[in-house]
Amino acid sequence: MKAPSTLTFDKLGCSKGGRELFRNVDYTLSSGQWMYLTGVNGVGKTSLLRMVCGLASIGAGDILWNGQSIHKQADAYHQDLSYLGHLNGLQESMTVAENLTFTTALAGRSITERRIRDVIGRFGLHGRASQLVRHLSQGQKRRVALSRLSLSPARLWVLDEPYVAMDEGGVKMLADLIAEHLQHNGLALVTSHQRVPVGDIPARMLELKAA
Repeated sequence: MKAPSTLTFDKLGCSKGGRELFRNVDYTLSSGQWMYLTGVNGVGKTSLLRMVCGLASIGAGDILWNGQSIHKQADAYHQDLSYLGHLNGLQESMTVAENLTFTTALAGRSITERRIRDVIGRFGLHGRASQLVRHLSQGQKRRVALSRLSLSPARLWVLDEPYVAMDEGGVKMLADLIAEHLQHNGLALVTSHQRVPVGDIPARMLELKAA
């Protein structure tokens, strides 16, 4: 069970190319909750995700993790953060098993061969451990990315269009994985063109509106 946590947007604002996208966004997400981020194209959803991940500077206001600015605890915060975008972020020249080993090593952890077999089995990749990722289908690559997510000890998951390139079974698999994460005190921030329920846990909506 992960420790309780909170993610807070404190009068958050964003400008791009001299144009203000949104302003004064106040919001708090707590353990066991997931946010569905929505808004018209161009309103700044991707920019907000990039700020949450520390990939873009904060235009106005602040983002707090457990009550403290993320920039004052960058290393600890990023250990608590796991990101999955519409790109899988896999090493195509590595095998499935090597990708999982590499991911856990980056988090300062190790993984056994048995654990690898269990994880890839859960995600419908039986017998694929020694296969190069470049030889997998797009759907299979997405499942490898999901298996990496399931191994993450991070409390905050940021998921940008996570259901891309997934069949119906894969969509349900990810929704169940998110629900399991929330039940263990995790948090999730999701933006997607597909409105997918996450177990029986209602989404907390955040609709960005133009400034």
